[in-house]
Amino acid sequence: MGVLEAVNERYSNAAKKYESMPCCPGQSYDKRLLQAIPAEVIERDYGCGDPSPYVRKGDIVLDLGSGGGKLCFIASQITGASGRVIGVDMNDEMLALARKAAPEVAKKLGYANVEFRKGRIEDLALDLDAVDRYLEMDPIKNWADLDLFDEMTSNLRASAPLLADASVDVVVSNCVLNLVSPAQKRKLFSEIHRVLKPGGRAVISDVVCDEVIPAHLQADKNLWSGCASGAMLEDEFLEAFAQAGLYGVTVVDRNSQPYVEIEGIEFRTMTITAYKGKEGPCWEHNQAVIYKGPFKRVEDDDGHVMERGKRVAVCAKTFAILDREPYKGLFERVEPNVAVDPAGAAPFACEGTRLRDPRETKGLPARADSGDDSCRPGCC
Repeated sequence: MGVLEAVNERYSNAAKKYESMPCCPGQSYDKRLLQAIPAEVIERDYGCGDPSPYVRKGDIVLDLGSGGGKLCFIASQITGASGRVIGVDMNDEMLALARKAAPEVAKKLGYANVEFRKGRIEDLALDLDAVDRYLEMDPIKNWADLDLFDEMTSNLRASAPLLADASVDVVVSNCVLNLVSPAQKRKLFSEIHRVLKPGGRAVISDVVCDEVIPAHLQADKNLWSGCASGAMLEDEFLEAFAQAGLYGVTVVDRNSQPYVEIEGIEFRTMTITAYKGKEGPCWEHNQAVIYKGPFKRVEDDDGHVMERGKRVAVCAKTFAILDREPYKGLFERVEPNVAVDPAGAAPFACEGTRLRDPRETKGLPARADSGDDSCRPGCC
């Protein structure tokens, strides 16, 4: 609670008056997209990266830890009137700043497609504005009241979630995930996965470190609220997205120079992209992929080892995924001569790696002498 209070207090003050943050250097945003945003919002932006280039027209965008709303207002112009942007923050002062600016931005743009909701980014189902209204009417005075409160929040998550399952196209965030406590970080990444639509993506800029942060630095409230002590190790940050069920985790920007060094530990900013869409069963459609290089072999998040030039059997789901970002162009896709009717497809065992005989793709029986290396398929 001490760390949480320190974070909330620091950002409450930062919403009222600009406060220098060592992790938040000036970002090279598209200046044209800043013209519609009030100066006080731009001044009180504390991001460390820029996820906005990965937002697309028509997207439904969720900004985790939206603060004064700068990234939301930038994203609203990229998505256009056909898109929508939702900012989530738990800090009342930051929300007030963003909500005050929203009508002004909408007037300049000629459309209103941004809204700001109160919530914790590690619990995107709980609407904290609704919780506040409940507590104003029924404050907790005893254990019985606490039981009723717990029941209310449980019902609220189920019946009126702040963000519904599979409801957004892209989740963005800028220098906020590090402020979440270690005990809640797994839930945070799980929530990102939950709210993304199948085929959706996360674009996250955050602070990472190159060594384990010792306990005495983690207990430093000033370092924590200053986006240092809560930073994850670089590799653990990437792995957290994969463990949450996202795939194609890619570092799209990494500052070579740390913004600060504390007791020999380097802290720098990193932007990653990750995708949702590998859920569901695996079906055999007699398809194969051929890795084109330049590496001798690569391994995907599901343990498929793709050796350069070899036909690897994959399920229909993986076959489709490897034709999308971030893999597009890395593989040749080999369709069978006779397409498999999905209604009659057999289950595909996705564990491990199996090569696909070219004759299988052609719908022909295997050669009786296929064990003879001198007469392998493709040579005779």
